[in-house]
Amino acid sequence: RAFSALADPTRRAILSRLAQGEATVSELAEPFGLAQPTISKHLRVLEEAGLIEQGRDAQRRPRRLVVGGPLKDVDAWLLPFREQWERRLDSLDSFLQRKHKQKATKGPSK
Repeated sequence: RAFSALADPTRRAILSRLAQGEATVSELAEPFGLAQPTISKHLRVLEEAGLIEQGRDAQRRPRRLVVGGPLKDVDAWLLPFREQWERRLDSLDSFLQRKHKQKATKGPSK
């Protein structure tokens, strides 16, 4: 469910916004120019996936990220891939630095 919820760019943007703090449906809908029922459907998918929850503040019903839970599971699943990408990028960086040094020691070409 979490990966399915994260597959949509609007839902990922909503999660990014909620990472900054809780927000109401109206506040979440504003940057997208979407109708409230449409944003509510996205929120329902995120709630069913366990990624966000609805709070209660007087008459407001702000949404907020769920700490841990499915996002933590997704992060744990991604960790080996992230480590592999970082190793490859580090290797590329080392290679490019060596090439740059070799070019600098050869001097200007004629």
